Amino acid sequence: MKVIGLTGGIGSGKTTVARVFKELGIPVFNADEEAKKLYQREEVLQAVKQYFSDDVFTNDVLDFKKLGSVVFTSPEKLKWLNSLLHPLVGEVFEKWKSLQKGSWCIKESAILFESGSDKQCDVLVSVEVNEEERVKRVIARDGLSEKQVRDRMNKQMDDDSRQKKATYIIDNNSKLILRRGIHILNSI
Repeated sequence: MKVIGLTGGIGSGKTTVARVFKELGIPVFNADEEAKKLYQREEVLQAVKQYFSDDVFTNDVLDFKKLGSVVFTSPEKLKWLNSLLHPLVGEVFEKWKSLQKGSWCIKESAILFESGSDKQCDVLVSVEVNEEERVKRVIARDGLSEKQVRDRMNKQMDDDSRQKKATYIIDNNSKLILRRGIHILNSI
């Protein structure tokens, strides 16, 4: 089975693109969603609690907003968290992929290149949108401040570097262009 790696900066519309691929019958694995599920594992929660203490918990429950505000302002803490989660997400992906039918599947990941997950992919697709639009989308979607959004953006690969590594780029500044880009990719 061939793997299409789908990535893009925060707020670029990766999930929208993935949904369209899903509508076309292509299986989609969302690495970010799977990473969140890993926090339900006792060993992951214990490791997070040991490393961060109670700073990222509210009433003994992991608080993702607190976790985000800590890791997106500390490169060292983000690196530690990624080193815990990325190998586990890779294992979950390989199990998921073995259960899929067809000749293609999608691996959607915000940090496909940064995590090394691009090495599991045959084709690399980056969804791109201008930076100001991305900031507006994330503020509306997640209720974050502009500073918080920009802190997260600064932890991701910049647009130019991501585009240079991508096999294909989908311009998501227009719904028409988005649909055409996906249609072309669906024919590969």
